[in-house]
Amino acid sequence: MRQYVIASILLAALAGCSSGEKTARFLIDPPTTGERLPNRLGTTELKDVSLPDYASAGEVSWQSADGAVRSNTKQLWADNPQRAFTQTLARAISDLSGATVIGEPWPLAEPPRRTLEVRVEKALAQSDGTYRLAGRYFVGDSRSGGANQARNFDIHVPMGEGGAASPATVARAQSLAIAQLARQIAVLGGPGNSLRTSSAPPSNIDDIFSQPLPPLEGS
Repeated sequence: MRQYVIASILLAALAGCSSGEKTARFLIDPPTTGERLPNRLGTTELKDVSLPDYASAGEVSWQSADGAVRSNTKQLWADNPQRAFTQTLARAISDLSGATVIGEPWPLAEPPRRTLEVRVEKALAQSDGTYRLAGRYFVGDSRSGGANQARNFDIHVPMGEGGAASPATVARAQSLAIAQLARQIAVLGGPGNSLRTSSAPPSNIDDIFSQPLPPLEGS
């Protein structure tokens, strides 16, 4: 009887430790503004967004007053952060501009006209009470004369009253930051450069087929 009671207590303790109610999961969900922008991207494949290690982990992270990046194993993102960021950004750009932006792999028979790559250097709820999303994005257009973009973004979103970095406020601020990034990409905005694709071969590569053939021996 005593062994039965002990086993029951242990099972109850294990059940309590594994209770899903003690783990909070947070969504990335940018708000819909109803704004409509010109379609400047057409059909575009968005490569998997590159995130810092702390931002690609499953736990919601923030920066404490001592500058350290911290997290809690009971406060998690509801989806894989890289997948969620990529799919959410693609949808937000499409909803804003009417462009067909789809995360890789491209699912349609007709290939995309452009590729979009986003490299995030910072995605963090900072100790100063703001969420910062910074990095670079690149739009590739391989057609002759196509416009290629290499541009920077540095977005700051206030965390709210008091700047408290709770997981809920972090998720909300990140969602707003992604919405701002989507708008910037949709208009091809931000500091950087635009380069035209040239169909001519690089000047330092010899085209051997354009050179005259040497005479045959004995001719």
